[in-house]
Amino acid sequence: MSEPALQYLADEQGDITAVVVPISTWREITAELETQHLLRSPAMRERLLSALGREGGYTLQEVLDQIGISEQELNEDAP
Repeated sequence: MSEPALQYLADEQGDITAVVVPISTWREITAELETQHLLRSPAMRERLLSALGREGGYTLQEVLDQIGISEQELNEDAP
């Protein structure tokens, strides 16, 4: 299924007054803005770059099992 396109809203004179953005696009935009914000801090930049080089860790399922919730329960609380 293809992602819906942006929708432009116009007033009576035909001037564009707003844009409706698909939620998946909006999430990408806000994630990118958050990353840019974090990278402005030298300490956070160092921590993020360090994390990129890290190997190992836990899968989402391993963490959910450790804290005792299902992926369905996790998704029920998502916005």
